[in-house]
Amino acid sequence: MKKGINIWSFPGDMPIAECAEIAKDAGFAGIELALTEQGELGLNITDKDAARIKDSVHSAGLEIAGLATGLYWDYSMTSDDPGVRQKAVDICKKQLDLAQVLGVDAILVIPGAVGVDFIPDFPAVSYDKVYERALEAVSGLADYARAAGVAIALENVWNKFFLSPLELKGFIDTVGSDHVGSYFDVGNVVHSGYPEHWISILGHRIKKVHFKDYRREVGGLAGFVDLLAGDVNYPAVVEALQAIGYDNYVTAEMIPSYKHHSVQIVYNTSSSMDAILQDAK
Repeated sequence: MKKGINIWSFPGDMPIAECAEIAKDAGFAGIELALTEQGELGLNITDKDAARIKDSVHSAGLEIAGLATGLYWDYSMTSDDPGVRQKAVDICKKQLDLAQVLGVDAILVIPGAVGVDFIPDFPAVSYDKVYERALEAVSGLADYARAAGVAIALENVWNKFFLSPLELKGFIDTVGSDHVGSYFDVGNVVHSGYPEHWISILGHRIKKVHFKDYRREVGGLAGFVDLLAGDVNYPAVVEALQAIGYDNYVTAEMIPSYKHHSVQIVYNTSSSMDAILQDAK
């Protein structure tokens, strides 16, 4: 397994090239980038500018570990508004195109939401409609992903959807494409389950992995804590990943960052990941 860090773990105004240099200095092998609506890696970016970003990351001695985006919170594939649903599909296609240019093998996709507690006034959508719309959207994107040579990796996230590993497994199998799988976030399931169980059930369907930690007794978004400070059984997680033969990136997604000396979280996370992965073969 390779050690990565997500761009969201850095100050939001820091250029990608600077983030990459810090990540390299901290001991990471790769950095996961994120598509935004505007900015350095915005929706209007050209392939030429994306190639420049790729070169800057490689010049720092890193790989691009993945391509995420937070845009699916604003543009959901399962919205009651058909225009919003189409925008979300278009964003996914842009992600796939960029991933191809950047040399990334899988993108992070949130396939919809029944509801989102941490977004005020997020409109709730019926669970059955969310499932149907997500299945239609992802199935329709599977061939596009195959043509790009990039996998769509569906994240388990706090969207009141895919509430069990069995449901996510069944959804992926129904789509039936080897270019659609899971982006498994270890920390996101701790409030309601055990990540090692999810890993064993999802198995080969896991395309990418996020490392986070979570303290159940705190609850809510405040429950996310530094790696090894929460309730994730990381020895069991690593054992489960090895058991399914996972050898891709495990990427730390540390949100929120520290209020002061914010870059320090990158170095602390690297040391914790070294401890977590020290017994991995």
